[in-house]
Amino acid sequence: MAEARCMKCRTQVEIQNPEEVINARGLKMIKGNCGACNTKVCRIVGKA
Repeated sequence: MAEARCMKCRTQVEIQNPEEVINARGLKMIKGNCGACNTKVCRIVGKA
């Protein structure tokens, strides 16, 4: 599974309910929720 940094927990967390999206600049991102506090987290994967 993918990991991202949660800004609220200030730790690396595993992304819950991950989905791959492409942002406005054309970069692939994995978006989901933090497993601990349910805050939205994302990680940039690379170019689309």
